[in-house]
Amino acid sequence: MCTYTFSQLTEEVIHALVTLDEEDGALEEWQSRQIALTDDEHRRLEDIKSTLHHRHIVVMNEATLWSRAIYPILMLAEQGRVSAWSGVPLKAAYPAFVLEGEVDGALAPATGGRIRPPYLIVHEAKRGLNAPDPLYQLYGEMLAAARINSAQDSAAEQEIFGCYTINETWAFVRGTVSEMESEKPTFAAEFAPVYHGILEAEQIVQLLKFIVAKQITG
Repeated sequence: MCTYTFSQLTEEVIHALVTLDEEDGALEEWQSRQIALTDDEHRRLEDIKSTLHHRHIVVMNEATLWSRAIYPILMLAEQGRVSAWSGVPLKAAYPAFVLEGEVDGALAPATGGRIRPPYLIVHEAKRGLNAPDPLYQLYGEMLAAARINSAQDSAAEQEIFGCYTINETWAFVRGTVSEMESEKPTFAAEFAPVYHGILEAEQIVQLLKFIVAKQITG
């Protein structure tokens, strides 16, 4: 059985591991996946946007961008036991392969301060000409999270949400993983419209809130 770290995953590797089905999601469908912000959340979001508006986001290093522009937005979607997390280790074994590594962030519940299976995976894209394609690393992270989640509810098909960020741009993916006990599972990926962090920050938080609420209510 081969073990792959998330950073090793490419388009060719993903196609070898799973049957991949990709499609652009309907705009109306993604627009329906939103929950309105409260007055307090609006105020907090405006504070975040105001601190970023006149800063040179494009040239910020990754750690600074994460702390100022990405993690604070994730925190706005916290609900009940679900919190925003950074540096989340994941490892999951499928019948024919193992996926492991550390994801940049997640929205997930905790018990006794320990993270439980995540609801949303967040991958911060690396920069530079030789940087790997963030989409296939995100796929691997979502596959690992779906496998871990399946151990909790034993559902034959697992829905998992993920996104990758480039500067302040957010690209969301809704994934459905099935046939997990086969040699080659099926992974269906549905793409959302791309959201721009400052201009469309409200829509991003509304979507994050929907994802959390959907998982909490089942």
